[in-house]
Amino acid sequence: MDLGLKDRVYVVTGATRGLGNAAARELVADGAKVVVTGRDEKSVAQAAAALGPDAVGVAADNADPEAAGRLIATARERFGRFDGVLISVGGPPPGFVADTTDEQWQSAFESVFLGAVRLARAAAAELADGGVIGFVLSGSVHEPIPGLTISNGLRPGLAGFAKSLADELGPRGIRVVGLLPGRVDTDRVRELDGLSADPEATRAAAESRIPLRRYGAPEEFGRASAFLLSPAASYITGVMLPVDGGVRHGF
Repeated sequence: MDLGLKDRVYVVTGATRGLGNAAARELVADGAKVVVTGRDEKSVAQAAAALGPDAVGVAADNADPEAAGRLIATARERFGRFDGVLISVGGPPPGFVADTTDEQWQSAFESVFLGAVRLARAAAAELADGGVIGFVLSGSVHEPIPGLTISNGLRPGLAGFAKSLADELGPRGIRVVGLLPGRVDTDRVRELDGLSADPEATRAAAESRIPLRRYGAPEEFGRASAFLLSPAASYITGVMLPVDGGVRHGF
């Protein structure tokens, strides 16, 4: 199936590793061009180099109010167009309610929530009919994940924002979608499993609750992302798609 991605241009944030990187890899594999971002300049350069000539890296912090405009401008200057954005942000530090400070909440709000809102607004102002804005969120949109209090507080708000944006941009032919990854085998998930006294037992218990009985591979998440961002998904908007091996049974 041709997804229609050839020569389309996307900004993918948080793309030096994990889910953002997996999405960028699949977009490029299907013929798209990408602007990949991350906070660390060296990591960004390495990620872009690994993706090849159809990628350019820009070191940027989602909390920087100037970042959104700079990323979109880079897409146009380097590749001549801008078709969409996938907003993937690193997870806030783990912790329970009693462990999290005002400073941690403020920092996470600036990067995870407000940074994503700014980029989505900037993209909405620049996109034309056929454009798309995607958010990488979490299953915590529906059910809180123990030990991830800050993430549990912020990501459902972003899902609500994305759905509102979908209603507002729909008449202009611009789609807004969200992806809700479950246990995908990334460094982040392995780090979280490693916080337990017995990481192997923690993983085994998690897999037993997944209908497919395994963690997802990053490329599986990447392929779902590439599809939702592509013209092949042209009549899909306002949805939050679980990519979780069946944990939410599609709801």
